Amino acid sequence: MTRNTPPIFSDLTALATHLRSELENKKAILLYAYNGTGKTRLSMVFKDIGKQGEARDTLYFNAFTEDLFHWNNDLEGDEDRRLLINKDSRFFQGLFEMEMDNRIRPLLRRYADFDFRIDTQEPEWAVRFSRLVDGQTIDNIKVSRGEENIFIWCFFLAVVELAMDPEIEAYQWVKYLYIDDPISSLDEHNAITVGNHLAQILGKAGNPLKVVISSHHPLFFNVMHNELDARKSKKVSAHFLSRSKVDGSYTLAHTGATPFFHHVAVLTELYKAEQSGELYTYHFNMLRSVLEKSASFHGFSNFSACIPTDDVDDPDGVLHARLINILSHGNYSLFEPQPMLEENKVYFKKILDDFLKRYPFNPDLFPQTAEAENTGTP
Repeated sequence: MTRNTPPIFSDLTALATHLRSELENKKAILLYAYNGTGKTRLSMVFKDIGKQGEARDTLYFNAFTEDLFHWNNDLEGDEDRRLLINKDSRFFQGLFEMEMDNRIRPLLRRYADFDFRIDTQEPEWAVRFSRLVDGQTIDNIKVSRGEENIFIWCFFLAVVELAMDPEIEAYQWVKYLYIDDPISSLDEHNAITVGNHLAQILGKAGNPLKVVISSHHPLFFNVMHNELDARKSKKVSAHFLSRSKVDGSYTLAHTGATPFFHHVAVLTELYKAEQSGELYTYHFNMLRSVLEKSASFHGFSNFSACIPTDDVDDPDGVLHARLINILSHGNYSLFEPQPMLEENKVYFKKILDDFLKRYPFNPDLFPQTAEAENTGTP
């Protein structure tokens, strides 16, 4: 294997073992991977390697952590809505002897305007939420899914702070943190806020923990790369994680000293989707986001300025702008994707290809486009 050849791992166990080995000389590892690559499964394999009988060494946050909480909406009385806690999980053992409410609340105030109380005296442990509205406290409210995710994230951060405290004996077993996509479907503001906050916590003096952070969110990855690299000085490594569709093997490719930008990462994802033909309705939302950022960068007020015109079919670029405007405003879910109509695939491909030809990007990111330009093929 040459120096520039990315390492290949036959399965998740081999990959997780490699990450543990790399952490012997690093403080943090960042992984960027598309959804479906196996990030969550990797976090569980990494955790399982550290389990020896009752002993363990990894505190993790992933989709399984979020599943430790579920709602009881009080369908009969419609009044006592509460978020139930799976008290049988080892994650919660001994926690509530440490005044968790007071540890979580300062973290939560960074993100939300609601309050909460945790009740561990009932047969089912429960979290009840409240909010101040026009000077009055409204109890037992149902918070939004995003607010629920933020609460669970702050709960986890409070546990992390306990694990970093050498005086807290209950968490002396924690050697590694593995954090997989801390907040699902982050908007850009929260991606930056959560990333900065997490870096502040991990960067505290005396923190003994090693950490792996994996995400499919380009901007969050970018923020974490900049924040941790600045704080840890060469103690952070960052990789693109991909999985072969041929044999299921995994590849780690270094991102280099300069992390990729949000719009470039999105463009490469759109390009791969276009080349594979696996286009879904939400890809128009992503394309519009790229065009808007590009227009803003070039000083234009509207994304249509970055749509190359077609002298024959669309001389003013009006048709393509209208198509993007209409097709990017549907309620398209990343988790229940709807295939794009064949007619719209044609328009999508033309808009994207013309954009890539008009604006210079690293041709290595878009090999087919570069090859077409060099050979003169369409």
